[in-house]
Amino acid sequence: MFELSTFEKILFIAMAGFFGSWALIYFSRIYVAIQRGARDTEDRTDNLPNRIGAALWLTLTQTRVFRDRVWISTLHLGVFAGFTFYLLVNAVDALEAFFGFHVGSNTWYGALYNLSADLLTGAILFGLLGLWIRRFFSRDGARAFAFNPRTLVHEAIKNGKIPTDSAIVTAFITFHVGMRLFGQGFKVLEDGGDLFQPFASLVAAIINGAGPSASSLQIGRHVSFWGALGSILVFLPYFARSKHIHIFSITVNYALERRKNGEALGSGVIPFVNLETLESDNPKIGAFKLEDLTSKRLLDAYACIQCNRCQDACPATATGKALSPAAYEINKRMELNSLIGGVLELRPSFLEGSPSPRPLLEFALNVESLWACTTCGACMEVCPTQDEQMLDLIDIRRERVMMAGEFPKQLQAVFNGMERHGNPWGIGADKRMDWAEGLNVPTINENPNPDVLYWVGCAASYDPSAQKVSRSFVQLMEAAGVNYAVLGKSESCTGDTARRTGNEYLYQELANTNVATLNAVNPKLIVATCPHCMNTIGNEYPQFGGNYAVMHHTTYLETLVSDKRLSALEFGSGGITYHDPCYLGRHNGVYDAPRDLITTMGYDILELERSREKSFCCGAGGGQFWKEEEAGDAKISDNRMNEINATVSSEAVKTVAVGCPFCKSMLQSTGAAQDSGVQVRDVAELMLENMQRGRVVVGSSRAGVAASGDD
Repeated sequence: MFELSTFEKILFIAMAGFFGSWALIYFSRIYVAIQRGARDTEDRTDNLPNRIGAALWLTLTQTRVFRDRVWISTLHLGVFAGFTFYLLVNAVDALEAFFGFHVGSNTWYGALYNLSADLLTGAILFGLLGLWIRRFFSRDGARAFAFNPRTLVHEAIKNGKIPTDSAIVTAFITFHVGMRLFGQGFKVLEDGGDLFQPFASLVAAIINGAGPSASSLQIGRHVSFWGALGSILVFLPYFARSKHIHIFSITVNYALERRKNGEALGSGVIPFVNLETLESDNPKIGAFKLEDLTSKRLLDAYACIQCNRCQDACPATATGKALSPAAYEINKRMELNSLIGGVLELRPSFLEGSPSPRPLLEFALNVESLWACTTCGACMEVCPTQDEQMLDLIDIRRERVMMAGEFPKQLQAVFNGMERHGNPWGIGADKRMDWAEGLNVPTINENPNPDVLYWVGCAASYDPSAQKVSRSFVQLMEAAGVNYAVLGKSESCTGDTARRTGNEYLYQELANTNVATLNAVNPKLIVATCPHCMNTIGNEYPQFGGNYAVMHHTTYLETLVSDKRLSALEFGSGGITYHDPCYLGRHNGVYDAPRDLITTMGYDILELERSREKSFCCGAGGGQFWKEEEAGDAKISDNRMNEINATVSSEAVKTVAVGCPFCKSMLQSTGAAQDSGVQVRDVAELMLENMQRGRVVVGSSRAGVAASGDD
């Protein structure tokens, strides 16, 4: 029977007190540092029991981790599951050593416990081996330790903190679990064997081959105990400052998920900002320093596991630009750790309320990175820990635009156009209905009680390419006999570009104007051909008292087809591909409606490798459409178009269908599209062409409209 000596027990308790207090100082400092963050404008703690339950479920099942890299995620699950169970294992081992009792496999619960511990020990060691090889000996691992030369990285990263931290954490877990397995080998020898501990039995056989004496078996038990549990005590202070802290911070991050009415709030919704602070003696909008970010988003830095999935999904990173969402989050943690100081240092002034010494744009990211973001939301979608990198960048943009007056010069004309003319093109409102010339489109004044209010949007009003989409869509509604109207000259820009480029003041002016207009109209249903308009009106106008039923035109057309008000005959042939717009798919979850319409027309869909929630941005979002793209290895739109070309290259008629006017414009203007002859068409355009070829429309008293065509 194994039991610690009195001296060992006293030493263990003393070490637990010393190292535990050391770790507690670090944990308390981290907590205070996170609490320095700004107050969140959204309620992150409503229905707390439900939040905690959901967070524990996500943590234990590793659901978000398994969204990508299945084999690596499986290895991680083995390590996580084993390490979680080891909370019980370590407690039982300590109790055995202190009180001399024995958990054998002679009872069902003892056998179940020993078998679980043994198998999970094997899972941990096997998973660590795989992750160690990937991290330190593979190309993917090398990328995890290196960033684009254009990317700003913290001094600690330059000094090798990331690989050093990974090596220390991996070495600790391997040593801790290995020593515990070593001790179980001695225990199995003492028990005379144990079928319920196959890995420990293998170690026991190796030890037994050396012909150990009874005294050496006891020594082995003591050495393995101190190696296993003693190493935990020594590691505790380092744990708080390592990436390993994500074991706990991830669960808290999950619990603080953005929600509305109990449902997860999509990445397409930007948090509300109260502009009344601009009238105060100390006006402050957006984020200039760490403490200007919300506490939840300071916690993001400690939840980050340095997996670089956000970086791999980022279109800016993929095209060689300075922005790396991963480097940004790691930079935040490195700076926070430097601000909480060492245990022997006096309590740092930052924890007492003093401002942090450096602005975010000096250590977290550079200006070039800030304006490279397309707000596509890929980083937030793929992040296994539910970090909110994109929202941080928008807050930093808000500070730059509204407080510092610093932003890309091309945006000035865009802001002026929205402010003076109600559209980023800067074209007069008197031209807003020119797109409908010859179509007899009713305005809300002419048809004050429509079933559908068609929100045309600035692109479809002023951009010639997008005008083809709006013309196609209204002809389809005419063909289906839809009772619809448009706002006409009273329609104004939704402000999507203003908000996402940081001009919150301009955005709120536009939003309040449009909400007043829409509330006066009281629409039954708003349908938009632009996902950016759909997202803003449907998801963000509720922040200003505008609550409307809003739908994308592909979803509405699908309902018309299913209700047999439209019939898209199968005149299509061959395969075409479909590009998922970020603001339709990733931000709003609309994936099936456009695909259903395409297959209804008789086409086969050739799925892109990066599709649905993994779709690659066209490069227009976040104000990019209106400015020069940041320096990099390639344009984002070219990257996407090259993938499209490869997918449709063998087709007789090379076509990519889209559901966003900005995607259409970006993709068809690329050199890759022009060289290959790929046609970029909106789903509505394809559908109208299909019906014109069939010359048949169901459920309409205006069949001649569709048949007449629109040249």
